[in-house]
Amino acid sequence: MHPENAKAPGAMSGELPPLELLRSFEAAARRLSFTLAAGELHLTQSAVSRQIQQLEASLGVLLFERRHRALALTEAGGVLQRAVTDSLERLRDATARVRASSAPRQVAITTTPGFASIWLIPKLARFTGSHPQVDVRVSATLDVLDLESSRIDLAVRFAPIGRGIGPALFEESVIPLCSPQLAASLRQLSDFSKLTLLTVEYPDHSEAPTADWEPWLKVMGLEDLRMKSTLHFTQYADAVAAAVAGQGVVIGRLPLLSELVRDGRLVAPLGEGAASHRGYFIEMSRRAAGNRDAQDFAQWLRDEAEAAQRS
Repeated sequence: MHPENAKAPGAMSGELPPLELLRSFEAAARRLSFTLAAGELHLTQSAVSRQIQQLEASLGVLLFERRHRALALTEAGGVLQRAVTDSLERLRDATARVRASSAPRQVAITTTPGFASIWLIPKLARFTGSHPQVDVRVSATLDVLDLESSRIDLAVRFAPIGRGIGPALFEESVIPLCSPQLAASLRQLSDFSKLTLLTVEYPDHSEAPTADWEPWLKVMGLEDLRMKSTLHFTQYADAVAAAVAGQGVVIGRLPLLSELVRDGRLVAPLGEGAASHRGYFIEMSRRAAGNRDAQDFAQWLRDEAEAAQRS
């Protein structure tokens, strides 16, 4: 019996054929080959041929003209191809939108441990409060991570002025800071040598142990200053915590420590600071171009930096 004469169950009922038959038909109609369609769908050629015959039987019409080593769509096949192609495209678009809307929204950032713990984390609740659906992932490390291979949206890098990549968040000045109680013992500059120096050592030893102090010491003409004792730290945040606890004097990086100074937990007993000729820069990855939340986060960082400098 020819397919056009077949009256299979459901042929006149208006029921839709099974989706797998329509997928096989769409591939065969597009490729005009059962063999090529089978390869695309990871089926055998005979399986695709049987599915097309089943579809033709259910519809009661021929969809293909079987020529010698070739296929051609019949008029009915052309009508069905346009409808099926359009429907499958709509399904693909709708599926992509549903998947995108249900995918977790995330911003990944890398920065130094000091910037993360002292400046970023205390402010972070303001971003998450206004973006409750966005997960923020912070990688705090002294390693300079590759943004693309690490799948990170942006970095806040500490770099010399002129060598930073991306817009500057803020430039840095340095000034000695200590607890109010310790500052009370300083009457003159010479008293400074009676205190404990709190300094940060760099893991790769590429910098001198007091490199963080050098810009200020140079401006003040105190390159040969010797302190009573020195405490060395591997993390800047730990040196700052020691200063707040009254254990010594730390080189204060402003505006990184501006809130501690404004709150009175640290004071500057020896006057003005000195420019360190370094700063923090926002570097964006290529993947951040397609992440609106990452762009919002970068703008939020700039807004916070501007607000902190105005206060």
